[in-house]
Amino acid sequence: MLVLEAGDARASISPDDGGRIASVVIGGRELLATDRSGGPMMWGAYPMVPWAGRIRRGRFTFGGRAYDLPIGLPPHAIHGVVYDRRWRVLDARTIEIDLDERWPFRGKVVQAFDLDEGGLRATLRLEADEPMPVAMGWHPWFRRVLEGGAAGGHPAAGGHPAPVELRFKPAEMLLRDEDGIPIGRRVPPPPGPWDDAFTGLAGDPVLEWPGQLRLTLGSTCEWWVVYDIPADTICVEPQSGPPDAANIAPEVVEPGRPLVHEMSWRWERLG
Repeated sequence: MLVLEAGDARASISPDDGGRIASVVIGGRELLATDRSGGPMMWGAYPMVPWAGRIRRGRFTFGGRAYDLPIGLPPHAIHGVVYDRRWRVLDARTIEIDLDERWPFRGKVVQAFDLDEGGLRATLRLEADEPMPVAMGWHPWFRRVLEGGAAGGHPAAGGHPAPVELRFKPAEMLLRDEDGIPIGRRVPPPPGPWDDAFTGLAGDPVLEWPGQLRLTLGSTCEWWVVYDIPADTICVEPQSGPPDAANIAPEVVEPGRPLVHEMSWRWERLG
């Protein structure tokens, strides 16, 4: 486990658990879901490479050839091939992993982390040994309610901490079909709840736990997936391409021209 500390902020990175951010504690409050019982897709904040989200039926075509991927969440391939494997530790803030046989192209991924009292930054870099279609990003599972902290939080009705509020203003959403996969058509976003991909944001997404913490999410990625259906968690995921990008919006990475993206979390303590 890599542990970064700055003031009352502590971030734990687990190379053994898919190179994920396993825990972020600010002022005694844990931001992330840490229950591992649902498997590797359901906790922490993990990297998604070389695709983010789902690929329809695990199939895509590249360079005139058709490829089939393992079906991670039937009936689709999901979240890439690095979130469920052990990464190598390079130093106190950097880890790496090779793309495995589930992906038909060779390359490696490097991830680095920086923490200060006001925030966390993660950087992903994919280095390709051969041309390949790529989308990358992160999948954080934030808690809807933060427990603990020096002041115990701002109570809602009943004396309990208030649940998180999302401020999120996208211009467009990708329409999904009956398979739950985007079809490439952009529409004005309807009211939530969502399990959808968005772009054209008017400002960075903000998660606020009233009276406790305000978290501003930034990224060099232009796409965001929001999954706010679960009762206990909310996911706000920066992605370089939409789900099924290999079919609807492929970005080609070539040797000597790595794809690099950043994700930043900046927090403000409210109590």
